[in-house]
Amino acid sequence: MAEEKEFQPKILAFLCNWCTYAGADLAGVSRLQMPPTVRNIRVMCSGRVNPLFIIKAWLAGADGVMIGGCHPGDCHYATGNYKARRRFAMTQKLYETLGLEKDRIRLSWISASEGPRYQQVITEFTEKVKELGPNTAKTEMFL
Repeated sequence: MAEEKEFQPKILAFLCNWCTYAGADLAGVSRLQMPPTVRNIRVMCSGRVNPLFIIKAWLAGADGVMIGGCHPGDCHYATGNYKARRRFAMTQKLYETLGLEKDRIRLSWISASEGPRYQQVITEFTEKVKELGPNTAKTEMFL
């Protein structure tokens, strides 16, 4: 009998070029063990992540979406991470209004020197999304 495969979530991560993406790179070159569930997309600033990107990723079948940015006060563009925090809060409220699981989206502040923190965050988020199960609302149109 064929064994059932364990659910491996598809997680899309929008990472700030100046901090979180560099932290992810540090985790990789340090050969830290990380789940293979995350696909990183480099953006110049976490404040540039439009909430529609998150909705489109969800409709396309992403089981979870993460936004990673600089710590508050350390943004390369001065206030981009504050903008990201406001947009994230609005997106969470939108998820609640639509009856979606707001735990499928996450915002984390990770600096360039925090490779182990990046590993910890994506491992925790992967486990959380595994608990929630697959995204049942995906549409075939975007796949």
